[in-house]
Amino acid sequence: MSPYLSHDFASSGSEQKTLTMQAAPHLDADPAVLPSSLDPFTVTTSTGFMPLHTPVVDLPAAFNALTTLAENMPIVKLDGTPGLLAQYQLGPTVDGGALPDLSHEIDKLVAADGEPDLAAITAAFRDYAFLASAYLLEPCWERQNKGLEGYGLGRAVLPKCLAGPLVKTAKMLDIPPFMSYAAAYSLYNYRFADPAIGHDAYSNLRLIRAFECGLDPASSEAGFVLTHVDMVKHSAGLVKGAAQLLNAVAAPDSPAQPILDAFDLLLETMTVVEASMESMWQHSKPKDYLSYRTFIFGITNQSMFPAGVVYEGQHDDTPLFFRGESGANDSMIPLLDALLQIPMPANPLTEILKDFRSYRPKPHREFLAVVRERAEAVGVKEEYIIRRSSHPTATGGSPIVTWLPNQLLAVMDLQRAVWEGVDGAAREGVSRDVVEMMEGVEEQRGKLQREVERWCQERGAGA
Repeated sequence: MSPYLSHDFASSGSEQKTLTMQAAPHLDADPAVLPSSLDPFTVTTSTGFMPLHTPVVDLPAAFNALTTLAENMPIVKLDGTPGLLAQYQLGPTVDGGALPDLSHEIDKLVAADGEPDLAAITAAFRDYAFLASAYLLEPCWERQNKGLEGYGLGRAVLPKCLAGPLVKTAKMLDIPPFMSYAAAYSLYNYRFADPAIGHDAYSNLRLIRAFECGLDPASSEAGFVLTHVDMVKHSAGLVKGAAQLLNAVAAPDSPAQPILDAFDLLLETMTVVEASMESMWQHSKPKDYLSYRTFIFGITNQSMFPAGVVYEGQHDDTPLFFRGESGANDSMIPLLDALLQIPMPANPLTEILKDFRSYRPKPHREFLAVVRERAEAVGVKEEYIIRRSSHPTATGGSPIVTWLPNQLLAVMDLQRAVWEGVDGAAREGVSRDVVEMMEGVEEQRGKLQREVERWCQERGAGA
């Protein structure tokens, strides 16, 4: 049993321990000895939210037709020549029978322990997800490339040769059968130019699959995806820090130093993640984004798919709706939100964020859920620095109770000012989501102000 997250956390005894073991049974395991039958996104303190092992690139020979089609798909192929999408020929090629239905071959992807090889199955899911998105959105890309207004309509039916294997692999991974951030587009879509260098240098990262010209590592598409990989490679520090913080807070009398050490690790990790994120602008040019963005749209709430998409032979051929790939599916910030018990306002935007949870790998979902539960059980929020000190000022001399709330209130006041500057006629055209967001801002502002006043009263400080 891992020493991290292993405490009972002063809650419901064996039931709590069982849930913990189910959610993070390999937290301190050496990924090198873990079998490929485990979900590749099993969370450990050494890999964080990255795959346990470098993503599988090559599938068995039975999948050659899939591999060939995926390699020939990009607008610009690895050798620099035009691919199928450059000539708007992916759809006709698939419809012409170039890809047989390989659903039966999925069952033959078996690991050394006799269980389904989830690493290989994730690679198959990745390749089918790329082809499915390209197939559905190819007409939109053609329209855009010809300079026509809007995206038009995508294809409304995903053929059986794509739909069957995509649904089958998704079920085995317990994720929706559509392009996802972790299992397809980003975190399971990289390889190393030199395995000996590994993650140590960004320049050593390469994409496995791409839509536009991302197989060229200097392209904006490659930079957009690989910067996310470079960021998440640091997530082990967040996972380890979260586990250490929960254990420290749960300890008798909650001694301060282990708690401070855990916060230090979380801060140091996020500083490095932030630095990696800032490198996006040198790796990927914003002006190039719209070209490959076409292929990562979803089906839900998109004008390109007003009636959804029929997955031929699946779900009684009723139209399906799925969200598109999004960095909001990443697990790092949600981990901190869960750990620090940061509440989300009740509005449509929060509901979308909740919906995104189902698109994360199953191990990520389970780990975030148990962190959220444990943080509530031990009261991590009650251990913040304000709880630990009655001194009215922070180390820099700022008023400890009102400093951060002041920044939050400043942002809320600006939002209010902008909103009040919108005249009545213009407001009629504003979406309900924006109206509800502003209602939420007003509600949260009132709650924050009351909380500050209470803290000030308790400490004899001025508000």
